[in-house]
Amino acid sequence: MKVLGAVLVALIVLIQYPLWLGKGGWLRAWQLDRDLQNQKVHNQKLEGRNAALGAEVRDLKQGTEAIEERARYELGMTRADELFFQFQDSARELPEKRIESQ
Repeated sequence: MKVLGAVLVALIVLIQYPLWLGKGGWLRAWQLDRDLQNQKVHNQKLEGRNAALGAEVRDLKQGTEAIEERARYELGMTRADELFFQFQDSARELPEKRIESQ
């Protein structure tokens, strides 16, 4: 009777092994679920970025304000009737003058 019990326990262990540790077992399913959740979070971030880029493309296609803003900030352009003043920070000039005078 003890031999039969030991055989049954061994069979149960052999049946359970693929369920928990096999290629399609629970551990692999849990890992895939975690990977899926991480990918969903990453996809949501990318969708937000894509929406922002899409809005910017629409603005550039439809209105001149976005084009003007880009020209001003990225290219430093001004209108013909505007004056551009640029102030230099005197704190940055002081160390250079000290080096030259020494």
